[in-house]
Amino acid sequence: MIYFDRVTKTYRDGTPGLEDVTISIQPKEFVSIVGHSGAGKTTLLKMLLAEDKPTSGNVYFEELDVHAVPKHSLHHYRRKIGMVFQDFRLIPNKTAYENIAFAMEAAGRTDEEIALDVPYILDLVDIGNKGGHFPHQLSGGEQQRVAIGRAIVNQPDVIVADEPTGNLDPVNTYEIVEILKKINELGTTVIITTHNKGVVDAMGKRVITMERGRIARDDAHGQYIL
Repeated sequence: MIYFDRVTKTYRDGTPGLEDVTISIQPKEFVSIVGHSGAGKTTLLKMLLAEDKPTSGNVYFEELDVHAVPKHSLHHYRRKIGMVFQDFRLIPNKTAYENIAFAMEAAGRTDEEIALDVPYILDLVDIGNKGGHFPHQLSGGEQQRVAIGRAIVNQPDVIVADEPTGNLDPVNTYEIVEILKKINELGTTVIITTHNKGVVDAMGKRVITMERGRIARDDAHGQYIL
């Protein structure tokens, strides 16, 4: 379980990032976090990833107080979370296969594990025939599939996707959403931030709406309402 316990973040210039945020996210949930730019969505994710610290309050991942983890141990904690970004962040001189394999190498996985798991992941994200292609040879939707594959290959407990369809056309957006739903159905918690009303409404899953650093709505089967 992920639990934000009365988390407030105020930046040095006095700008509020989060204000008294309390939410819990259960294992295997699919949660969309929505809100206008500056509402606090990215700050919320940074708190979960321990990239920023709250001014007050605590963030827990299972029984772990995220911000009590020593810096030298943060990489162990972050392996529990797979990140997907709007701009893909692939290594340009590595193929799709190599981009995914690199994540496994960084986690200390063996050559045998890599040879077994990477083809499976490529098939799971529906680009089994594109493993030898470099990012510049792939469409935006295909690059995002590689990015998702890289995020899930080490079997994290949670996938966090920050505007994962922001650079995609409607067809690729739908396909990426379907892949994220499939990953969730396989037992991984999925948290996405998005401005895409169609994505959120099509899910029929939990929607947390943020306004000015606060939780404005939290609907179990919500829609995009701002």
